[in-house]
Amino acid sequence: MNRGFYMVMAAQALSSLADNALLIAAIGLIAELSGPDWMAPMMKWWFALAYVVLAAFVGAFADSFPKGKVMFTTNALKTAGCALMFAYGSFGLDHSQQLVVIFIAYTIVGVGAAAYSPAKYGIVTEMLPPELLVKGNSWIEGLTVLSVIVGTVLGGLLISPTVSNWLMSHDLVLGLVHSSSQSAILIIGLVYVAAALCNLLIPDTHAFYPRQHTRPVALIREFSRYVRILWADKLGQISLAVTTLFWGAGATLQFIVIEWGAQHLGYRLDQASILMGVAAFGTVIGAAAAGRVPLRRALSVLPVGVLMGIVVLFMPLVYRPWAVYILLLLIGGLSGFFVVPMNALLQHRGHVLLSAGHSIAVQNFNEQLNILLMLAIYSLLLWLGLPINLIIALFGILVAALMLVFMRWNRLNHQNNPELAHMIGQTGHGTALH
Repeated sequence: MNRGFYMVMAAQALSSLADNALLIAAIGLIAELSGPDWMAPMMKWWFALAYVVLAAFVGAFADSFPKGKVMFTTNALKTAGCALMFAYGSFGLDHSQQLVVIFIAYTIVGVGAAAYSPAKYGIVTEMLPPELLVKGNSWIEGLTVLSVIVGTVLGGLLISPTVSNWLMSHDLVLGLVHSSSQSAILIIGLVYVAAALCNLLIPDTHAFYPRQHTRPVALIREFSRYVRILWADKLGQISLAVTTLFWGAGATLQFIVIEWGAQHLGYRLDQASILMGVAAFGTVIGAAAAGRVPLRRALSVLPVGVLMGIVVLFMPLVYRPWAVYILLLLIGGLSGFFVVPMNALLQHRGHVLLSAGHSIAVQNFNEQLNILLMLAIYSLLLWLGLPINLIIALFGILVAALMLVFMRWNRLNHQNNPELAHMIGQTGHGTALH
C-alpha cells in the first residue's frame, strides 16, 4: 500500500461521510416541511437514478482523465448540490416547491457520486496488483462503511435538539440558517471541502487507456457491450449478481431501520440514525475480517449471504437496546464479510476483461438499478400501509432465497467448467476488448 492509496481512502471516506450525513439532514428537512413517509426513500431513488442514467458515460469520463482530477471535479459537483439544498428556502417558494428543490439538490449530489465512483474504485486497480485487491478492497469498503457510520451518526447528531441549538447559538451560524437541518447542511458542506483537498493530493498513476468515444449513441452501444461481456463471464456474473443484491438490500435496509426504529422501538430520527450506524459498524468488522480471505477463495463466502437474510428475520422479535444492537451488529458483520471478497472478485474480472473505469460503471449500473427496484417496492409497501415488521420478514426471506439461487448457479458454472477456479488471479487487461 502506497501513500497515494491512503489519500484515495481519505478522500473517499470524507466524501462518503458527507453523502450519508446529508441524507439524514435531507430526511430532517422533509420532516420539517411535513413531507410524507414515502418521500425519503424516493429521494434516495432519485440519487440512485443518476447512476443508472449516466452509467454509459461516467466510465469513459473516468478513463479519459487522471482519476484524482476526476474525483476532485465530481466532489465539487456534490458540494454544489449540498449548497443548493442549504439554500432551499431562499427562492420564495412554498413548502411543496421547497421539497422539489431538496429533491433536485440531492439528485445533483447523486450525479456527482455516480461520476465519482468509477474513478474511486478504478484507481484501486491501477495502484494495486491483483494479489492485493482483496486487502485493498477491505480497506476501501471498511472505510466506506465506517464513513457511513460516522456520517449517519453525525447527521443524526447535527439535527438533534442539543447540538442544533448549540450551533444556532453562535451569531455567525444563526445569521445563515433558520432550522436545525439547515445548520447541519452547513457543517456537511465543510466536510465536502475537506474531501476536495484530499482529492488534490492524489498522485497521477500514469495509467492510460484507449481514446474514449464522445458521441452519446456510440457510448451507449459500447456500454451495452460491456454489460453483456461481464454478465457472460462465469465468474463475473456470480460476483455481479451478489454485489447487485447486496447494494440494493443495503440501501433499502437503511430506510427499513429508520422506519423500524420509529414504529417498533418508538425512536426519533436522530436516535434511529444511530441504529443505522450500529449496523454499519458491524459491516466494518465484517469487512476487516474479510481482508484475510484470499482472492482465490472469494466464492467460499456465499453461504454467509444466506445467513444474513435469515438473521434479518429476528428484527421484529427484539425490543431491548442491547438485543437490538447485537442483532444489528451481526447483520452488518455478515454483510461486510461476504460482500468484500465478492467486490474484489468483480473488480478483478472487470479489470481483466474490460478496463478500470468501464467495469466499475457496469457494476454501478446493475447495483443502482437494483436499488431503484428495491426502493420503489419498499416505498410502495409503505404507501399501501403494510406494517414494518411484515416488510422486514419479506425482505429477509427475499435475500436468503436469492443467495441460495446464486449458490446453485455458481455450483453449476463450476461443474460445467472446472477451469474457472484457475482463472481467479490471472493477469491481463481489457482481454475481452481485443
